[in-house]
Order: sequence, then C-alpha cells, then structure tokens
Amino acid sequence: MPPMPNDPAPEFELPSTHGPQLLRDYRGRWVVLYFYPKDDTPGCTTEACDFRDLLPGLGAVVLGVSPDDLDSHQQFARNHQLPFPLLSDTDHRVAEAYGAWGEKQNYGKVYQGLIRSTFIIDPQGRVAEALRNVKATGHAERVAARLRELQAA
Repeated sequence: MPPMPNDPAPEFELPSTHGPQLLRDYRGRWVVLYFYPKDDTPGCTTEACDFRDLLPGLGAVVLGVSPDDLDSHQQFARNHQLPFPLLSDTDHRVAEAYGAWGEKQNYGKVYQGLIRSTFIIDPQGRVAEALRNVKATGHAERVAARLRELQAA
C-alpha cells in the first residue's frame, strides 16, 4: 500500500550523485522527493530544471529518484547544473515502496514502469502530500505552492 498523507514516509538508502542518501538524515527538514522516469528526456529535463529554479528558496531538500544508474545521473546533473542529489533506484524497490512503480500504457502498449510522482515529507518524516501520476510541465510550480501552504500551516 503506497503511503498516504500523515503516514510515515518509507525509509530508504540509495546511491546518488552526492553519495549515499538516507531519508532519516533529513529528519527535521522538509523534503521534496520526486520520482521521474528517465534522465535527459524532454519531460524529465523540464521537471528537473523547474525544481532547480523554483525550490532553492523554499527551505526544502529536493531529491530526484529514477531507475537510471549513477553514470547517467552524473551526466544529467552536469548537463543541466542540477544542484540536488539524483538517486539511483535501479531495482525500483524505493519507487515500489512509494507506489511510484506500476502499470503504464503508451501507444497501446502496457508495461511496468516509473509513474511520475512527488512526495512532500514533513520535518517529522511523515508524508504531508502525495502527488501521483503528474504531468512534468508546471508540476514544480504546483509543488512549490503546496509546500509554502504546508510550511505556513
């Protein structure tokens, strides 16, 4: 069962462009954990660059997760000056724990893949917001607005 608002965020440890990342290391801070399908694709690049541009002043840690390997992540981060960690979830176990891995359909073909999703995690390590099956364009702006609301509450 994927986590819902007020549920504890599933713990994880994954390799990243900034070394190993453990969710528990961010306790006490807001976290934007976003799952994206593939490095250097148009939608994923738009989303990553929007997070890069919009979230630095919001007082939240941004973590991007995809099934790509670290070499791919390093190049993606370099190509687009992404200052936040990109986590490599090659066996998609973390995506599965968050309900961000499942059945997709593209041009009539059904397959298992990453479902673009974002989780805002509060300083106590609980899911404050779960946004699933989102569109890349404009998503970071919506996350930023919701994060501001949650922080002000």
